[in-house]
Amino acid sequence: MTVQAPWIKPAVWGAIGGGVATVIIGFSWMGWILGSTAERIATERVDSAIIVALTPACVAGFMQQPNVAAKLTEFRKIESWKQRQFVEEGGWATPRGGKTPNSGLASACAEELAKAKS
Repeated sequence: MTVQAPWIKPAVWGAIGGGVATVIIGFSWMGWILGSTAERIATERVDSAIIVALTPACVAGFMQQPNVAAKLTEFRKIESWKQRQFVEEGGWATPRGGKTPNSGLASACAEELAKAKS
């Protein structure tokens, strides 16, 4: 026994075409993203928020050390591309409870220290 329904083949092709069109429109115009992309964006936002939140503490830690005027002068004499490393080695860019310095925080802290007045 064979089923003879002339509408089955066009209906299946219509469903497949509609699904493909929905996916294309969803990802290109409606802002759909994959889970991995969402994870990457969330990580970038968290890193950015950490840098914004901890930069003042980094600068304050640098400014609270003894003989800060001499240290700030020494910091400014260093080439700009080594200033981040100077901040990392000083421990000011290591978040509380962390073991390694945050390079983004060190860069932001170095930029703020370069603007600071003696």
